[in-house]
Amino acid sequence: MIKTISILSYVLLFHFFCVGQERINLWPQGKMPNSKRIDVQDSIANERIYQVGRPRIQAFFTSQQENKGTAVLIIPGGGYSRLAYQVSGYQLAKWFNTLGMHAFVLEHRLPHSPDVQQRELAPLQDAQRAMRIIRRNALQWGIDPLRIGVMGSSAGGHLAATLSTCQKDISEAGDSTDSYDYAPAFQILISPVIDMGEYAHMGSRVQLLGENPNPALLNQFSLHRQVRKDTPRAFIVHAFNDNAVSAKNSLLYYDKLLESGVSSSLHIFPHGKHAIALRDNPGSTQSWVDLCEKWLMENDFVTSSR
Repeated sequence: MIKTISILSYVLLFHFFCVGQERINLWPQGKMPNSKRIDVQDSIANERIYQVGRPRIQAFFTSQQENKGTAVLIIPGGGYSRLAYQVSGYQLAKWFNTLGMHAFVLEHRLPHSPDVQQRELAPLQDAQRAMRIIRRNALQWGIDPLRIGVMGSSAGGHLAATLSTCQKDISEAGDSTDSYDYAPAFQILISPVIDMGEYAHMGSRVQLLGENPNPALLNQFSLHRQVRKDTPRAFIVHAFNDNAVSAKNSLLYYDKLLESGVSSSLHIFPHGKHAIALRDNPGSTQSWVDLCEKWLMENDFVTSSR
């Protein structure tokens, strides 16, 4: 009997902790912009999402006692052709929870979706809407609306930086959520794609902009060219030996942040290639986690008490 109760308790606890994340669809039925109204089904394999039917955020809430009133929207990488939702999504969300932060993993439409009308707009539309939904619910979730940031890895870093620099609202759905601001308060970029020109990651560029994008489009999505003095503060991590996305991407972005007077922090580590993750990074690269936490604290996004 005792053994049966123990097993039952374990199952209940396992169920509780595994469904701690809540799925929140971004768009009301029939209200998603830039859509052909084609029914698209999710395609998921090997901890990657290759097709997103209904874009959403997966919510990871910290405990009420530990809640610091700060939240982050996490955008997984995957070259705009897939979303590595575990390694650059859920794992990071759980880490942010240990800092007393709510975390929301964005599972956005991919540019190649057969339902998308204008490929380069869909990911940003979903990101803007996700930020608005978080702000709309800030009071009930115990979040300070002025302390909601964004984090992205690789192509997810490109989308995070696009969200941070875009001045144009392209995500109106005709409901009350439209009235909430989509601009993040801070940005955390890991091995980000920034440039769509000389230092572009060609896979991301082709997936997002197509085979032969015009110069205006290349300029629009080269995000160092979009930095302004009101761009949110950034924490940026890259590896010198990244053989997929050149560290010049992070350098270009940081240089423009510096030029615009935006206080930011840049860390180029000698090793890590294009695989900087939460854990098991080589040498000094592992210190990015502690540095990021300290940066959040010194910028008053995470405090010891509320």
